[in-house]
Amino acid sequence: MILEHALLSIKPGESAAFEAAMAEARPLIAASPGFRSITVRKACEAPDLYLLMVEWDDIASHRDGFRASERYAQWQGLLHRFYDPMPMVGYFGDSL
Repeated sequence: MILEHALLSIKPGESAAFEAAMAEARPLIAASPGFRSITVRKACEAPDLYLLMVEWDDIASHRDGFRASERYAQWQGLLHRFYDPMPMVGYFGDSL
């Protein structure tokens, strides 16, 4: 199992719209082969910062599967306009 993570900095004042768009986008990623779960958490001390965590079977399920799919194009259309700056995505392996 691989854990994808990204810190999502949302443009000021756009958090409510981002949260609505994320609710709409969740089924797109959930339909992807190799997808296991998604968690989005809002920062306690920064109103426009979120932590995205997605569990995948492997990196290829995200990078070569979801990101190469039409669902990802829809995901981009729903969510990418909220980011400033664009998030960096990282992957983590098995827990210790």
